[in-house]
Amino acid sequence: MKKIMIGAALLALAGWQIVAQVSKGKTRALETKTWMKTVNGPQCSAAAKMLKAGPADDKEWAALLTNGQMLSEAGFVLMADGRCPDKVWADAAKKLQDGGAALATAAAAKNVDDARKALNEGVLASCKGCHSAHKK
Repeated sequence: MKKIMIGAALLALAGWQIVAQVSKGKTRALETKTWMKTVNGPQCSAAAKMLKAGPADDKEWAALLTNGQMLSEAGFVLMADGRCPDKVWADAAKKLQDGGAALATAAAAKNVDDARKALNEGVLASCKGCHSAHKK
């Protein structure tokens, strides 16, 4: 009976640790929801809005390049400070890194088709993968 209670306590503690890592890193103040609200969400929204019709000028292409760079970097931030709780998260973060980089590359080349593909198949697919497992 004592072993069962200790095992249950360890499982509960492990579950708490996973929630803590998803909600926030281990040592830094940044909460994941704050990052999503202030960086990922606005960068994705701006890129999607711009790619509906396609960037109209060099200024918009430069903004799209920035969106891609920020989203790629976000994939690294979401892995930092012990924030990653599992393979789903790690795979999504890697897909965000690669999708954001592909978006930036397409924007630098002013290739709207590749930019749309990078956003949809890279960035937004990474969001869906992680959110389906971790967003409550």
